[in-house]
Amino acid sequence: MKRWVLGMRDAFSEVLYNIAKKDKRVMLVTSDTGAICHDKFRESLPHQYLNVGIAEQNMVGVAAGLALAGKLAYVYALIPFATMRCYEQIRVDLCCMGLTVTVVGVGAGYDYSTLGPTHHGTEDITLMRALPGMSIFSPSDSIMVEAIARLSYKLPGPKYIRLDRTGTPLIYRGIKENFTKGAAVLKRGADLCIIATGRMVYNALKVSDELAKHSVKATVVDLYRIEPLNEELILNAINKFDFIVTMEEHFLRGGIGTLINELLVKNGKRCLVKNFGIPDKFCRQYDGKREYLQALMGLDVKSVSDTLIRMIKK
Repeated sequence: MKRWVLGMRDAFSEVLYNIAKKDKRVMLVTSDTGAICHDKFRESLPHQYLNVGIAEQNMVGVAAGLALAGKLAYVYALIPFATMRCYEQIRVDLCCMGLTVTVVGVGAGYDYSTLGPTHHGTEDITLMRALPGMSIFSPSDSIMVEAIARLSYKLPGPKYIRLDRTGTPLIYRGIKENFTKGAAVLKRGADLCIIATGRMVYNALKVSDELAKHSVKATVVDLYRIEPLNEELILNAINKFDFIVTMEEHFLRGGIGTLINELLVKNGKRCLVKNFGIPDKFCRQYDGKREYLQALMGLDVKSVSDTLIRMIKK
């Protein structure tokens, strides 16, 4: 198997297309995104594909109506437009009514790096976490995405899946995981525990390699289902550690760092915690690749590793 595969967006679309061919209830509703990965869906399954135009709020309302009519609706848009632009509709039409609709947002974190804060997906976890009954998935590679696409087809209720559009390193190549537990321990070490989500899982594994050069052994946990949180699994993973780190390409306020901090307080666990995420500001610097923006915010492997080594030495 290649080290890189289809981007998350393409991998998800391929699985959904194959499911839809067998189940006429599956409907894909888009907002004129023009994603090439939907061409086959639109051409081969025209009666299961709806393009509502640049009208994301209407897109969610249409999906709700389809769900009430017995359909399994998926809505697709870039993260800021799939979540923020139609937040009230998601809240009222989907969550208040408990409808089985899957919101697929593409462009997690700084994925659309050069398009600026209007297209950055940096506060979606915070928003969607606030909605009762909303399941949230944040996959870390395309192998997981394929499994979550199949899982979303069977899981009732409103769901939100945040995806990268690009190819990512295959973290789960050769690893047996059914992706139903909500989190997975990818690496074990005795000195500290790093909990990461999405694209930052790959960075976390690289950080653990850097720490090992300084004789620091880190456990790495991939938190791929943010809601509902598998509290028992996470607590078992972090219970023996006095130093816990979280990593996310998302605003610190309300993200997985906040989620883990809440869990620690709730269970009376006292330990040192360091949350790595995007500080409380928008990034208006457009030049450079995604890794460039990560470095600006202190989320690149070197910045995180150097910070942790300084803290450990103290």
